[in-house]
Amino acid sequence: MSTLTTPQYTVLAPGDGLRVASGPGRDLIFKVTGEETGGAVDYLIVEVAPCGGPPMHVHHTQDELIHAAKGRFKVQIGEETFVIEEGGFAYLPRGIQHAFLNLTDEPAELNMVFTPGGTHKFFEELAPVARAANPDRAAIAAVFEKHDMSLLGPPLTAD
Repeated sequence: MSTLTTPQYTVLAPGDGLRVASGPGRDLIFKVTGEETGGAVDYLIVEVAPCGGPPMHVHHTQDELIHAAKGRFKVQIGEETFVIEEGGFAYLPRGIQHAFLNLTDEPAELNMVFTPGGTHKFFEELAPVARAANPDRAAIAAVFEKHDMSLLGPPLTAD
C-alpha cells in the first residue's frame, strides 16, 4: 500500500486556479493539481469551444472523469458513443481510447478529474505545440507519449 502525504487544504474563489491554455479553443482552470494533492488527483474546469474537443487518445496510467457543467457532449469510449447532456457524467478508465466533442454552437464547460494527478504538466507542454500556426502532429504525439498517453486519431465529428 502506498502512502500519500497529507497536503495543505485549498480554497479558491470562482475563476481562481492555475489557468492553462490547451489545444485550440480549450482553456483549463486547475483548481488543484497532483503537486498539491500528494499526487492523488487533478481537478479542473475545461472551457470547450463550440464544436471543439480533443483528438482520440488513451491514457496508460490515469483514469479520467468528466461531468458536463454546461453544454451537450458526444463522448466516445472504446467503440461506443454516448451523448451526455448538462449534468451528465462519464468515467473514462485508463487503457481505453476516448474523446469528446462539444455538440453545441456555444462555449461549453466540463468539470474533470484525473487520477493520479499531474496532468497540468502535460497541458503546459501541449499548449505551445497545439496552438502553433501549423500544429505538427508528430510533435503533439511526442508530448502525449512523454506523459504516458497515446494520440490515436483526429477529434470526433458531430455526425
